[in-house]
Amino acid sequence: MSETPVADALARFRKSGSSWLALPFFQDGAADAVAARIDARIAAGATVLPAPEAVFNALALTPLDRVKVVILGQDPYPTPGDANGLAFSYVGPRRLPASLKVILAELAEPGVPPAKPRTGDLTPWARQGVLLLNAALTVEAGKAGAHLRYGWSALTDQAVSAVSARPEPAVFLLWGAQARARAALVEADRHGIVACGHPSPLNRARDFPGSRPFDAANAWLSAHGVAPIDWQLG
Repeated sequence: MSETPVADALARFRKSGSSWLALPFFQDGAADAVAARIDARIAAGATVLPAPEAVFNALALTPLDRVKVVILGQDPYPTPGDANGLAFSYVGPRRLPASLKVILAELAEPGVPPAKPRTGDLTPWARQGVLLLNAALTVEAGKAGAHLRYGWSALTDQAVSAVSARPEPAVFLLWGAQARARAALVEADRHGIVACGHPSPLNRARDFPGSRPFDAANAWLSAHGVAPIDWQLG
């Protein structure tokens, strides 16, 4: 294993020629500083998630010019093997996380009990143009939120602003107070914003169930001449 796994993953991402590499985050040294800080934690014995090759998956799978929908999360699942670099996406061996179950329940027809999801892997969404971006691209095992102040937030802000600055329309699904705060970065006269509560069962307001964000997103895309997303998994 490399002594600088995240820095190496960053170097590989840079070689990909991704359109996201034009963001200041990758140009002004911020990305290198974040990678160095995380690699220092790994050198100190911390288990950092997801695997290095998956850290930049959200950007790699959904290029800037293909973004139709933006969904913002907080950070990866803090259990080894659960996260694959996409916000809310789950590839672990156990039952789906509670928040993801709430999210996927919104795909059922109104009044129809949701079917048991076959998978929590949201890669098919990413490949269709859904940017599933966490506020921090890494976390430490058993320590949710451990890297939220490591500098990743600059990338999130710049990515949201970059999508907003494009001429092509997109929909921003902003779930919870932290995500909704980034609505200020979106040009609402040209893009759709669907804001509601967080899907976590700990959200006492319970203002995510019944909000039908996927229906709203597809309706907005269709009204603006953009092909809708096939949200069904498996």
